[in-house]
Amino acid sequence: MAENGQQRLRMAKTVFRVASGNFLEMYDFMVFGYFSSAIGRAYFPASSEFASLMFSLTTFAVGFLVRPLGAIFLGAYIDHIGRRKGLLLTLALMSVGTLTIALVPGYGTIGLFAPILVVLGRLCQGFSAGVELGGVSVYLSEMATPGHKGFYVSWQSGSQQVAVVFAALLGFALSAWLPPDALSAWGWRIPLIVGCLIIPFVFMIRRSLEETREFAARARHPSAAEVYRGVLANWRIILLGVAMVLMTTVSFYTITAYTPTYGKSILKLTDGDALLVTLCVGLSNLLWLPLMGALSDRTGRRPLLLVFSSLALLSAYPVMAWLVHEPSFARLLSVELWLSFLYAGYNGAMVVYLTEIVPVEVRTAGFSVAYSLATTIGGSTPLIVTYLIHASGNRAMPGAWLSVAAAIAFCAAWRARQ
Repeated sequence: MAENGQQRLRMAKTVFRVASGNFLEMYDFMVFGYFSSAIGRAYFPASSEFASLMFSLTTFAVGFLVRPLGAIFLGAYIDHIGRRKGLLLTLALMSVGTLTIALVPGYGTIGLFAPILVVLGRLCQGFSAGVELGGVSVYLSEMATPGHKGFYVSWQSGSQQVAVVFAALLGFALSAWLPPDALSAWGWRIPLIVGCLIIPFVFMIRRSLEETREFAARARHPSAAEVYRGVLANWRIILLGVAMVLMTTVSFYTITAYTPTYGKSILKLTDGDALLVTLCVGLSNLLWLPLMGALSDRTGRRPLLLVFSSLALLSAYPVMAWLVHEPSFARLLSVELWLSFLYAGYNGAMVVYLTEIVPVEVRTAGFSVAYSLATTIGGSTPLIVTYLIHASGNRAMPGAWLSVAAAIAFCAAWRARQ
């Protein structure tokens, strides 16, 4: 069904208001990933650079461990009380975590309280993020006009790419303006404070959201206990969703949050080069995601899932091996842009497909549980691949890890119903 200009403008405004919180969540996650080395030195002083980095990346991964709890408890709340109220609640919880991490003094000032408070802040962020993606995806799928669901839902991931670009631009500017010592000592706090300043604006525009017509039109909404039972009853669909989402999370965190650390610590490139590559990846993702979402509206979801998961399975390790054979800015950029294309092609179809296969009664909780369980694994990618590289001595291990995720995704897409 065609959309007129006035309708498109109204939909664009709605997408902006819905996805704004998703932007803030991903911005905070990206900043933590970009400056993980400096954060590690500030909060987790250790006997070696590797140990300090591993403590920091472990804290980054801790936020993903509580996502399933946020998915089930907050997801049940949203399926019962409504999409709009749920999005406001997740934003409030996310803000608490952001403020905590931005304002906590370093280990040298308050000792062990510093890492404890940072971990608590990450737990709060992770709990809210467990349902944020699901809440946004479900809202977009329910407000989409007929025949355009893939395009509109793709902006859930599209808003994340805006966050990647914004965070990378800020990080690149700071690395250019500040001496390395200043950036490591206090400069990394600037992006976190910027995130705190964005919070009031996001609250203001999200408050103007209306409830989705599909949710409001339902005569009865399930209780929390009914949602929990529904999630258990649909465990096969949720496990299938976990397998499908795994490639999305592994590829996304490989090409975004881990790239600055990988470029600097593993490939020995400059901070500026690694952040510039991340910026280009975010722009590439932002270009391809809505195109692939719209393409899935025309061709169907499964063909894209099968094609792009198979391409990732066959190419991820070879291109990574080619990169580490002779590391350079040009090679890193080429590899990351190829992986960006594969990620966007797959994810543009996957997210909307997951909203379609989960029963409507448990749509938010079921989607969020599947997504958060996969993200618990995929979001730990920086930690996993850093360890694999250290243990094996093979700097191409991120490609091997991505190939494993792609193989699982291909099998899940193959088994999925038409």
